[in-house]
Amino acid sequence: MFSIPIGAALKRFAVTISRAPKMSDLERILSNNKAAEELLQSLKLELKTIKNEQAQRKIVELQKENEVLRSKVETYRKKLIALEVAQGRIQVPVPTPDEVRDGAVAVPAIVKTAVIEPPSAAAATKAEATPPAVKQTQEQQNANKPTKEKKPKKDKPTGEGKQAAAALSVPAEEPPVDVGRLDMRVGRIVDVARHPDADSLYVEKIDCGEAATRTVISGLVRFVPIEEMQNRMVVALCNLKPAKMRGILSEAMVMCASSADRVEILAPPAGAVPGDLVHVEGFPRVPDAVMNPKKKIFETVAPDLKTNDELVACYKDGCFIVPGKGQVKAQTLKNVQVK
Repeated sequence: MFSIPIGAALKRFAVTISRAPKMSDLERILSNNKAAEELLQSLKLELKTIKNEQAQRKIVELQKENEVLRSKVETYRKKLIALEVAQGRIQVPVPTPDEVRDGAVAVPAIVKTAVIEPPSAAAATKAEATPPAVKQTQEQQNANKPTKEKKPKKDKPTGEGKQAAAALSVPAEEPPVDVGRLDMRVGRIVDVARHPDADSLYVEKIDCGEAATRTVISGLVRFVPIEEMQNRMVVALCNLKPAKMRGILSEAMVMCASSADRVEILAPPAGAVPGDLVHVEGFPRVPDAVMNPKKKIFETVAPDLKTNDELVACYKDGCFIVPGKGQVKAQTLKNVQVK
């Protein structure tokens, strides 16, 4: 057998003890592990909160867009009813689910049925007294005669019917005269040149997201260099009645902030593209196809179109926005007219 000296055994035991982890090291490792788990749980909770906030913001945006779309649908429905009434189309009111549930649906008019009365006694006696041969001859003559179709009698409308007819004859209510009647859209200037017959005018071709570009005449030569006009994003008012300016038809207007000595083109928010619709907070967007100059809609709205202290274009207290993308602003002009 091999024997190990006592000194060597003690030395080996001391080395083993030195290599073993100390209690303080284990406690520190456990403490760090616990702290890491707590940090991970905190990060998970914060991520969940951020996701919930983003979802709520998206829900609010979608609700606003739904309200705008619902208002547009109602406006177009009224216009359609007015056109159908003008063409003589009879309108049948459709009950809502609430009216059906509450039993408030109008009872339809009762159709009168014709009652065939039995022949009188005198007529029966006369028919019996007629010889068979004569009766047969009369039946043949009656069969050879062309039958005349009887026209149904038109029932005169009752009191309720008269009220319904009067209600259908009333034209659809016109939307209020405010900024919602203006068709403002984001556009991009794809081409610009000086007007051949006017030194102060530009002739621009603007892409408004339609099949063809719009030709627009703007008096911006003194305020914006032509190099800054090319490929510039703008807000275009698209439902003014087209008008010739020095021989060239202008089909829209570029919206600008204007002071006594300066003019700045309004800038759509970052990420806006040609064709994006410009809304004004608090005013449903129900633009006319083309504004009637006699109604002076733009002239009525224009005095309340201004920029605020944050350079945002506004109508009264409502800001110009492109839904989901941001606000429409001027570059430096605060509290000035927008036109």
